[in-house]
Amino acid sequence: MSTVANLRIDAGRLMARLDALAQVGAIEGGGVCRLALSDEDREGRALVTGWMRDLGLAVSVDAIGNVFGVRPGREDGPPVMTGSHIDTVRTGGRYDGNYGVLGGLEVVEVLNRAGITTRRPLAVAFFTNEEGARFTPDMMGSLVHVGGLPLADALAARGIDGATVGAELARIGAAGPMPVGTIRPHAFVELHIEQGPVLDREGVTLGAVDSLQGISWQELAIAGQSNHAGTTPLRLRRDAGYVAAAVAVFLRDLARAMGGNQLATVGKLDLMPNLINVIAARATMTVDLRNTDETALQEAERRLAGFCEEIAAREEVTIVPRRLARFEPVVFDPAIVALVEATAGRLGHSIRRMTSGAGHDAQMMARICPTAMIFTPSVGGLSHNVGEYTRPEDLAAGADVLLHALLALAEA
Repeated sequence: MSTVANLRIDAGRLMARLDALAQVGAIEGGGVCRLALSDEDREGRALVTGWMRDLGLAVSVDAIGNVFGVRPGREDGPPVMTGSHIDTVRTGGRYDGNYGVLGGLEVVEVLNRAGITTRRPLAVAFFTNEEGARFTPDMMGSLVHVGGLPLADALAARGIDGATVGAELARIGAAGPMPVGTIRPHAFVELHIEQGPVLDREGVTLGAVDSLQGISWQELAIAGQSNHAGTTPLRLRRDAGYVAAAVAVFLRDLARAMGGNQLATVGKLDLMPNLINVIAARATMTVDLRNTDETALQEAERRLAGFCEEIAAREEVTIVPRRLARFEPVVFDPAIVALVEATAGRLGHSIRRMTSGAGHDAQMMARICPTAMIFTPSVGGLSHNVGEYTRPEDLAAGADVLLHALLALAEA
């Protein structure tokens, strides 16, 4: 028993795999561009599934391209699962998602080298299109896996480049024969960088994530009238660009007025005809609303809808909303959160309970099994940025806690 208690991951080996995967889709500044179902994603998938097979895992791929590597246990049954994603945003870092997958592979290698077979099987997974940077919604693969999005709808989703998920799955050979939802875990623990500044600023090594914000994504299509910028009086304008700007300002004021955990972001804005001396005829913008409280999130949605109705009438434009994604807040399994917290303490690491502000595959997996997350610090709070960085010692600490949390769950 003391041998098991003393097990630790090999930080150098974990970093070597992270570095190797980061070369697939590498961009200037040390970042990564590996959009879902791109050629780079195909190469990344091949690399990671190769590592899975090298470690003796039985690899299965489902119809949406989710990949599962299963290590047998002493008994058959639902596996204890870990994992995340390997797709990135266009200007991503090397740790977001990848750390959770490769941390899981490092746990498997430690157990293989120690000759330990757990009671329950263990599984390491990576899910398709977690980021949503090319296709919406985000967390697509895990959402399909848990039955929250029909496979046919996911396959028909059209990306920012016009391609569909189904066509790209076929093009890169990423779709597998296993029906979606086949593997139902006994429990799921996701290891991830925080992607925010809290742990780094507080000097805390790890986070035990006990909840996750609800997310409301929508697109607003604003239609006005194109006209001459120099000859059209303000009172006679139907300016889609002005209305888009007014919506953006309203959202910032709304978040400040509601306070608490309310967030609001305009992440994308396109104007047409997008000329310096022409009043915009159309504007298309995205709105990202987030809150840990579902009632408050619904209130923010209602206030936005009311403002859009009011300004559309006043400025004589039309505003057509289109929902892109909508997920309620998630509360993770208290017993697994407590296990993560206690394991970190036993291994000598500082840890705090916290909420995740970003979406993760774990929020989908929580629909079908007990789930929690482990966070490690993001230096400066940077993520979705080529400057994303987590110190190697913190990466090792998180993976050590994952190792012992998975062992406890697999032996229970």
